[in-house]
Amino acid sequence: MKLDDAAAHLEALGNPTRLKIYRMLIRAGDAGMAVGRLQEKLKIAPSTLSHHIKALVVVGLVNQVREATTLVCHANYEVMRDLVGFLVAECCTGVSESKDEKTAA
Repeated sequence: MKLDDAAAHLEALGNPTRLKIYRMLIRAGDAGMAVGRLQEKLKIAPSTLSHHIKALVVVGLVNQVREATTLVCHANYEVMRDLVGFLVAECCTGVSESKDEKTAA
């Protein structure tokens, strides 16, 4: 994942309402959750919910599928895994550098 992509994903998740939506979709699993059900659980106006879902869809964190008259949202687990992988890819790689700096001092 590129730095700019990771930044866009994190920016989208940086809003508390969008983070709540995304976490609900993660908990919903592969079945996803209907937009109406999300609205019931979050108790926010439909237009506000639509705005926040759109922001998550634009960056690829959420996919939407129409099932008859119902719009169902699904977390994009591949993008989520890529983002988490990006965040931890270099975890603790600076430890040896820190030890070298301490012993050099």
